[in-house]
Amino acid sequence: MWKRAFHTSRFSQFLKKPQFDVKGVIRDLNEHQDSIVKRQIVNGSELLARLQCLRSQYEEANQLDKNIAQLQSKRKSLEQSLKKDKSLAKELVSGLKQCKLEFQELNSQVSTRREEIQDVLQNLPNLIHKSVPDESPEIFHWIRPKSSYDVDANRDHVQIMVNKGMVDFQTASNVTGNSWYYLIGKGAQLEHALVSFALNRASKAGFQFCIPPSIVRNEIIDACGFRPRDMNNEQQIYHLQDTNQGLIATAEIALAGYGANKVMDLSQGPIQLVGTSRSFRAEAGARGKDTRGLYRVHEFTKVELFCWSKPEDSDQILEKMRSLQIEIVDSLGLSAKVLNMPANDLGAPACQKFDIEAWMPGRGDFGEITSTSNCLDYQSRRMNTKYKDNDTGKFGYVHTLNGTAMAVPRVILAIVENGYNPVDDTIKIPECLREFMNGQAYI
Repeated sequence: MWKRAFHTSRFSQFLKKPQFDVKGVIRDLNEHQDSIVKRQIVNGSELLARLQCLRSQYEEANQLDKNIAQLQSKRKSLEQSLKKDKSLAKELVSGLKQCKLEFQELNSQVSTRREEIQDVLQNLPNLIHKSVPDESPEIFHWIRPKSSYDVDANRDHVQIMVNKGMVDFQTASNVTGNSWYYLIGKGAQLEHALVSFALNRASKAGFQFCIPPSIVRNEIIDACGFRPRDMNNEQQIYHLQDTNQGLIATAEIALAGYGANKVMDLSQGPIQLVGTSRSFRAEAGARGKDTRGLYRVHEFTKVELFCWSKPEDSDQILEKMRSLQIEIVDSLGLSAKVLNMPANDLGAPACQKFDIEAWMPGRGDFGEITSTSNCLDYQSRRMNTKYKDNDTGKFGYVHTLNGTAMAVPRVILAIVENGYNPVDDTIKIPECLREFMNGQAYI
C-alpha cells in the first residue's frame, strides 16, 4: 500500500534513492507520531503502527549487518586456510559453501529490513512547526479589513464577465468540457496585467524569472509531495498515458525539480525563482459553489515563488515571501485575511503554511488566492538537492519554500466581484494594473 506509485521498471529513474535521517526520526519519534495524528492523514493508523516498529527494524538491520561482516570475516579465514593446507580442501570447501548460503539468506533479510525502513520514512509527513494550530485556521493579519462583509448576488463574476464578453464558459464546455474557459478581450488582458504586475513585484524582491516546463517526470511529482488535501484524497494529477510523465499542477513542481541532483551554491544567499506556468488539475471530487465560474478550474495561469535556502534561513525567507504576498494583495485593493493554517490542512511536505483568503461578495465567502509554505528538507531529501557549508566543508540538505505570487483566475474573480458597480455596469481596474492595460481605469 505504501510503495511509491510512479516508479516502474519500464522507465529509467532520474532521482537517486533518498537518504533519510533514520536516527533523527527515531530520536524525534514522538514528534513524528504527533504530526501523523494532527494532520489526520489517510491510512494514518497504519503508518503509525509501522513507525512504532522503526526502532526495532533499524536495530535488527544493524545486527544483520554485523552478522554479515562476521560471516565475511569467516569466509576470508576459510579461504586463507584453504591456500595454506590443501589436505583440508573438502572440509574447507564445504564450509565456504555454507558461508555462501548463510550470506545469501542474511543479505536477503537485511535488504528486506532496509526496504521496510525506507518505505516508512518515504511516507512520513514533515514535522509540524510549533506555531501551527491543530484544527482551525488562526487569523495572522488582516488586509484592508471591512466593518461588514455583505453577500451581493449582483456581483457574481460569471454573469458580469459573460455579459461583458470577458469569458466564455459555454464554448469551452463544448470544445473541452466542464471547468474550462476562454478568456476573451479585457478578460485576457486582465490576466496579462496580473502576471506582469506579479512578476515585477517579485523581481523587485530579488526573485529571478523562470519559465519552467509544464510536463515533468512522475517521480518529480512524487518527490515534490503534491497530494492535495481538499479533494478527499482523489487523483489530482493528469498523467500522460504510456509515459512516466504528468502535467504540473503548479510551477512549484517543476521549479523544485530544477534543483534535483544538484549542489546549490548558497554562498551569496538563498536562490529565489519566480516561475510563470499553466497549471493543470483534475479537481476530482469538487462540488457546489467551489466549481462555479473561475474559482476551481482544470487549467489556469499561475505565478509561483520558489526558494532554496540554508536551514537556518528558511523561517526568515517564509516571512519575506508572506510579506510579498500581502503587498501584492494590498496593492490590488482586495480585502483579505492572512491565515496560519492548521495541521489538518497541511500537505505532507509543509511544516508550516500561510494562506491568504480574499473576500468575494458575489460568491458570498472568502476564497483562497495565495498560499506559502516552508517544506524544510522534505523535498530536498527526495530531490537530492544539497548545499555545501563553506565553514565546515560538509554537505547538507537545503530547505525549500514555495508561495503563490498570482493565482490568476481567482484574483480576476475577486477583482471583478469587488470592483463591479451595478449602477453604471463598470468594473474598476486596480491602479497597479492600469499601466498594463493601456491606462484604462474601468471595464
